[in-house]
Amino acid sequence: MNRYPDIPSLQAHRYACGISQEQAASRYNQVTGHTTCLGGTSINAWETWARTRGKSGSPPTFSSLLILSAAYGSGPLGVSDETISPSELVAEAYERLAPEDQISLRGFTAASPVTSMNGDTAHAYPDTELRQLPSEDVVGPDFILDAPTMEYGNPERLVYSLPNPRPGQLLNLGWASFGYGVERLVHQIKNVGRRVDVDACFGVNEAGLVMATFLASAQFGRCPIGYLRCNKSRDFIALDQASAFPHLPEAPSILLCDFEVKHADVVGFISREIRNRYPGAELYFAVFGAMTKERDLNVSGFDDLTGAGIMRDAGFKAVFVAATMAPPGIEPPLELR
Repeated sequence: MNRYPDIPSLQAHRYACGISQEQAASRYNQVTGHTTCLGGTSINAWETWARTRGKSGSPPTFSSLLILSAAYGSGPLGVSDETISPSELVAEAYERLAPEDQISLRGFTAASPVTSMNGDTAHAYPDTELRQLPSEDVVGPDFILDAPTMEYGNPERLVYSLPNPRPGQLLNLGWASFGYGVERLVHQIKNVGRRVDVDACFGVNEAGLVMATFLASAQFGRCPIGYLRCNKSRDFIALDQASAFPHLPEAPSILLCDFEVKHADVVGFISREIRNRYPGAELYFAVFGAMTKERDLNVSGFDDLTGAGIMRDAGFKAVFVAATMAPPGIEPPLELR
């Protein structure tokens, strides 16, 4: 989508493979073991539907999206096994699908294997057991958390826990763990059910700035980056003069990035400051770690997070959460603040 931002996702994935509509249809039939005889006209009808916002053409069914995901996941040469979620193919057109197909997409999880071109099965998400990352960091099991989202958007976020082997002490993260969380945020943004376009990514303090830089580059076509340096004391929060505010269009769409959310209403303060500086701004929020109220990190609902009320009151259009954490919190690589 970064390479082809002006065309619908369904067409962009085919372009990324470098194949024609007829070749895409041939791959489709190959995935089904040639039990189908789809032609290029069907691929054209689906892409036309996505491109004309449903005014012409016809929408793909959920089953067709599953097959296309496997077909396009084989890459330009037809030998790759990249896992593509079917919801990524209709990122900006999700709400125009048939209701039953929308329900199927929302209920689709990585536990459902996707067959690659070579006949192997690939899972869209990691295992749900503790996983060891290259830097000796450990991440906990995945679970689904419903978070505030835009109208007709997918509220389900695939979140993981950050178990702390030393309760009562900060959990120090390495770069592998940091990157893993940023990748999870990218995945959530892609699978929200509608295409998310922002005019800028703002980072709260240094760790948030690193997150904003990665997300701006990986997901939003290298959009402008802002920096919000917060000076916190016991009784108040203030923005440092070192904060940077890029020039943006009127009523911009902005993604705020913060490393963690605990009890303090930093996000509320930040959102008010952003709206004062950019009247009419539409705000999204991405946080690496959200603290839980109880010891169980696999929370059953969004309101089980200590900062749930803070995030709801901020009026974000959508909230993305990579991981849950326990008190006293997590420490980013190199002690970024």
